[in-house]
Amino acid sequence: MSSGYLFVLRGFFCLIIKDGNLSLSLRLLVPRHSSNGDRTPDQEQFNQRVFPRFVSVCPTVFLFPLCSPLWMPSPALNTSSSYWSRPMQVFTKTKSEINLFFNLVCDPADVISTVEFNQTGEFLATGDKGGRVVIFQREPQGEYNVYSTFQSHEPEFDYLKSFEIEEKINKIRWLPPHNPAHFLLSTNDKTVKLWKVSEKDKRAEGYNLRDEEGRLKDLSTITTLQVPVLRPMDLLVEASPRRVFANAHAYHINSISVNSDCETYLSADDLRINLWHLNITDRSFNIVDLKPENMEDLSEVITVAEFHPHHCHLLAFSSSTGTTRLCDMRARALCDQHAKLFEEAVDPSRQSFFSEIVSSVSDVKFSHSGRYLLTRDYLTVKVWDLNMENKPMETYQVHDYLRTKLCSLYESDCIFDKFECAWNGTDSVIMTGAYNNYFRMFDRASLRDVTLEASREVCKRRAVLQPRRVCVGKKRKETDVSVDSLDFRKKILHTAWHPKENIIAIAASNNLYIFQDRLTPNGHHNTPEIQSAM
Repeated sequence: MSSGYLFVLRGFFCLIIKDGNLSLSLRLLVPRHSSNGDRTPDQEQFNQRVFPRFVSVCPTVFLFPLCSPLWMPSPALNTSSSYWSRPMQVFTKTKSEINLFFNLVCDPADVISTVEFNQTGEFLATGDKGGRVVIFQREPQGEYNVYSTFQSHEPEFDYLKSFEIEEKINKIRWLPPHNPAHFLLSTNDKTVKLWKVSEKDKRAEGYNLRDEEGRLKDLSTITTLQVPVLRPMDLLVEASPRRVFANAHAYHINSISVNSDCETYLSADDLRINLWHLNITDRSFNIVDLKPENMEDLSEVITVAEFHPHHCHLLAFSSSTGTTRLCDMRARALCDQHAKLFEEAVDPSRQSFFSEIVSSVSDVKFSHSGRYLLTRDYLTVKVWDLNMENKPMETYQVHDYLRTKLCSLYESDCIFDKFECAWNGTDSVIMTGAYNNYFRMFDRASLRDVTLEASREVCKRRAVLQPRRVCVGKKRKETDVSVDSLDFRKKILHTAWHPKENIIAIAASNNLYIFQDRLTPNGHHNTPEIQSAM
């Protein structure tokens, strides 16, 4: 591999030049303004100040190179279609251009740990293991560009219990918009924070008691009074913490969910679920408590909790035993006694050492209509009707070919991976992640499914994602992938679906992939149908 130079200016632009006459100039996404209010230099200033010396990028710098993968969930999964597709993006956070020229390993702090669209789909927020939140805004052309970046959480140390609290962002949840500002909740293992993201394009000038630098004037020097005025200024996007909700969880927070009343939210850890008011930070109400008097009697832990999208008194939470409980806060203040229990009977003859582990529910999502529940365990994704508790309406096998490899997955701890799931805007298609950077989609109407891959090798400009197939025995096609060749280090745990359009966000390690379905020649979206990968 030939050597190269990396040019960096204030962490926002990057240019890599290889030996000889070949050069590569990357178009990088740049925030409108940095989080501290400084103006971002434009490309011309960058070219004037660049110098030929390799500069290693500090861990707090984000580099977002563009490429153009496409997601085409249509009946004709081929490049010869008469339709055309609009390219979307791949965002990468790394210390170099994703090992393309410099063979560096991804910094663990850059690994994306959560992805979430807001209610309109105009904004997309991601959190990573370094405690950072990156917000993307959709431009009129359809592409998502970096809107704001800020440090949400810092590493802390609990001196009383003598353990370190990681800065990793576990969950992000948007609050419904009520004014031009945007609000979101972010949480690490112990603390939930409410952030306000707002724009400023005017500043006040002409204060009587302060000078231009903000310092108080000597009152004896003030001889005249003036009316302060607002002057236009360059657009500034700033993120400020409005509330900090701390000291309420003894165990690690695994989920947060905003209530439909827009006034309260819940936070859940391994054994308890607390109900908070968004304006009160010093107290919360415990609504679920599974902690036994003797910890030796502990038989299950809470894995995820979610509010109903329309009824503010209903919430669902799942446990490590594979059960999902629906609780009604109108019935009693402490919801230890559930209103409904969603559990599928298991054939005792099929029980094994791994049965309880793989049955643990890692994610729960209410449908947009509020009628159905979507649950994901290690091997399957299930759709439940809230009116039928004894068995799921639909069960989809995500990677059933891994049943023969549960022993090795247990030894490598991969069997404990927590995969998320998502509905599309009409509740007709389900998406979830898998290994080898694969993600699966299931069409509920046609019962078709497809396996697609999110990786830089297959995401080329104006390329269409081709279906993948994992085979257990002999390969049928050259493009088939053997189950023995799957890379379990590459996994898609976090996914999100645009609430109104066929746009999906896929987090794979330190890469964020955004795919959109193809457009018809008249510019309209195709009805999403899924071609079977068999």
